[in-house]
Amino acid sequence: MLKRSAVLVAVSLCALVPLVHGSCFHSLVEKGATHCQDLTDKNWHAVGSPWTNSKCIKCSCKTRSMKCCDSMGRVGASNPKDCAVEYDYTTCTF
Repeated sequence: MLKRSAVLVAVSLCALVPLVHGSCFHSLVEKGATHCQDLTDKNWHAVGSPWTNSKCIKCSCKTRSMKCCDSMGRVGASNPKDCAVEYDYTTCTF
């Protein structure tokens, strides 16, 4: 349990200052960690595993980092004011 707490603290601290690249972010994982915690759903995932969380963000857990990328290509401030975007998080479409 102590290892998971240490990993949680490390991931949380790294999440405060993510390395942003487009719609992806990387978080460092504590050396020797066996799992990464999804920052959205708070679920734990084993090193080497990929997953898609409830907000359609695709993540992968590596030995030294966790990488997550938005898989829906969210519509930003450039859409017209009279246009409403509805996201379907069940099918990861909009």
